[in-house]
Amino acid sequence: MSRLIFTIDDSRTIRDLLRTVLTGAGYRVEQAVDGIDGLERLDAANCPLPAAIITDVNMPRLDGLGFIERARERTRLAFVPILVLTTESDPAKKARARAAGATGWIVKPFAPDVLLQAVSRVTA
Repeated sequence: MSRLIFTIDDSRTIRDLLRTVLTGAGYRVEQAVDGIDGLERLDAANCPLPAAIITDVNMPRLDGLGFIERARERTRLAFVPILVLTTESDPAKKARARAAGATGWIVKPFAPDVLLQAVSRVTA
């Protein structure tokens, strides 16, 4: 059975691209449109534990940094690797993400091989 990667991004284009790249590499993909949607889906009883989570930073309702902080408060998600995939390059946001529990940071636009290497590294 393939490993599950959970992606959170408010851009349908980015969600579609992530699904294409990840499923092409043999992963299963579940998606959410923002941090609140992501937490609700991950908290659902029927949601399997993902091998990794990929989240954007700038999203409505709950941004990616807030999502990471809340995810790390949940025992079930405390040790799931979380990669940040964003257009942001602000060192302060990177530091906040790291402090919140982010495992890695990838800047958009991204090369598919860079994404897959990051996912492989954190799920190994």
